[in-house]
Formats: sequence, structure tokens, C-alpha cells
Amino acid sequence: MQTVHSIAELRAQITAWKRAGERVALVPTMGNLHRGHIHLVEQARTLAPRTVASIFVNPMQFGPSEDFAAYPRTLDNDSRQLAAAGLDLLFAPDITDIYPRPLDEMTQVAVPGLPLVLCGISRPIHFCGVTTVVTKLFNLVQPDVALFGEKDWQQLVIIRRMAIDLDMPIEIVGVPTVREADGLAMSSRNGYLSPAERAIAPALYATLVSCAERMQAGERDYAVLENEAKARLTAVGFQPDYFEIRRADDLHRPALDDTGLRIFAAAWLGRARLIDNLAVPLG
Repeated sequence: MQTVHSIAELRAQITAWKRAGERVALVPTMGNLHRGHIHLVEQARTLAPRTVASIFVNPMQFGPSEDFAAYPRTLDNDSRQLAAAGLDLLFAPDITDIYPRPLDEMTQVAVPGLPLVLCGISRPIHFCGVTTVVTKLFNLVQPDVALFGEKDWQQLVIIRRMAIDLDMPIEIVGVPTVREADGLAMSSRNGYLSPAERAIAPALYATLVSCAERMQAGERDYAVLENEAKARLTAVGFQPDYFEIRRADDLHRPALDDTGLRIFAAAWLGRARLIDNLAVPLG
């Protein structure tokens, strides 16, 4: 595996691959990698002969009171995992490579509408930071395909919309969430959980599953289902941010005859804000 830190080195390698007619897959990450990230790389290798992963803790997507400074930087361990997974190139730039000026002076890319619900309510600047850095990575890597985990479904929908609206010739692939044996979605922030909190954490996924089963059994009073789910999470020790049933493709509130639905949840457990979602096929 080759590791590069500068944009010039990255572009030189990408140009060589493109001149040889080789297809390139990109997996953007913020590092502190877990098995879910490695699964993305493994899937990327099935879609293109050349694979690139980025590790960049993006300050533009963190709010003033969020964990940017505390977010784990584990480049050496991440590099070992990526090399073992067969990655071709790791791009690990410094902040000044990506943002050569203060953040408020940098051009930003914003998708309207979709970032204003779910996580966007409590993290109002988050998705603009995501779409800005992903656009920059797309411009730098020029991938044919880019892979994102479905755990961040709202992010996936936003990036797909951005790629369509800006005519980016990139296939955006969502990869199903990788879970622990007890159902907890793998996340870099799971490391914030204490042992007691880790024992509680699987209740988030269990609550999603229970709600989905009730919907599939015919229940359609979505407000009741949402409120009961939040009460259940609160009772076991979570502080729910939201628990909502929405259309999967555009994140709108569902009509009673809609079938392509997904349940979304975010909740605090100690220092960790956990997110998860679950598809609910109806009809």
C-alpha cells in the first residue's frame, strides 16, 4: 500500500492509473477505523482494480461544542488495517492541504432541504461540511465509484443528490451496516462507551427492529410508534435525539400508502451520540 500526504503526490498516482485506463474506487473516512470501514474497502476492491481510502478528520463538519479535538487519530493502526485489506493508496492530508484558508473563507457546497431534518436539526452545520469535503475528495481522486456505509443513511442520500445535481460522473454505492454480534452498529464513537453503557447500547437497534415488526404487522400510527420508541430508549438510559419514520429516498414524512420507508434514530448514551436506521419493506 502506498501512503501519500500531499495533493501533488495523490494526483500523480491517480493520473498514472487513469492513463492506463484503470477504474478507481474511493472510500472516504475520518480514520479510527473499525471492521465496518474495512468492509467498505473489501467491497471497493470488487468494484475497481484500484482502491483509494482517505483519512481526514474534517473540521468543517464539527460544531463548536462537538468532539473535533477529542476525535481519535489512529493513523498507524489504521494504516496497518488498510494494508492488510489490500488497499492500493491511502491519502492522509493535513488540514491546510484541504483548507488552505480559514474555514469561513472557503467555498462551501450545500445541498438544500435534505440536511434540515433528522441529524441536521441538532447538527446544523454538519452536512454542509460533509458535502464540501466529499466534493473536494471527488475532485482530487476522480473516482469512478465511491462507497459509503448505510449507517449514515441521511449522509448517503445527501451525497447521492449532490452527485446528481452537480453532474458528477461517479457511482455512489451504499454498503449495508456492519454490526456487532448483539446488533450494535459499528461506529468509531462506540469507543466512548463505558462497559455499562456498552451493555445498554444494543437496545437502540432492538428498538428499531421492534418498531419495524409492528409496522410490518400493519400498524400505521407513526406518531404513536415514534413516541413509544423514544420512551423505551429513555427507560433504559438513552437520551433520544430523534426516532422518526421517513421515506427512504427523500427523507420526507410518509403518507399512509408509502412503502419505501426507513426508521431513523439518534440517541445519546454518555459521551456517545449513536445513530442507526433500518429499512422497512411494506406492501
